Amino acid sequence: MEELLRTNDLVLISFVEALLKDAGIEALVVDQNMSVIEGSLGVLPRRVLVPSDKAEAARQLMKDAGVGGELSESKEKGG
Repeated sequence: MEELLRTNDLVLISFVEALLKDAGIEALVVDQNMSVIEGSLGVLPRRVLVPSDKAEAARQLMKDAGVGGELSESKEKGG
C-alpha cells in the first residue's frame, strides 16, 4: 500500500474515497481512531492508502479532479 493523501480535511477524504471507488480503486483510510483521540489540533492527520500497483492511476485521478495539490509525495520523488 502507498500513501496517497495525508489530511485532517474530512470532506476531502470523502471526496477522494468516492473518486477512487468510482474508478474501482480500493482505498484504506488509516489513523482515524488516533485522529479522534488526539482531538482537533490536527497533529495526527488521517491517511488514505491505495494498493501500490494502483497508486499512479489514483494520483492521476486526483490531478484530473483538481485536487492533485493535496497529494502526498510519491516514493520516486523522495516522499
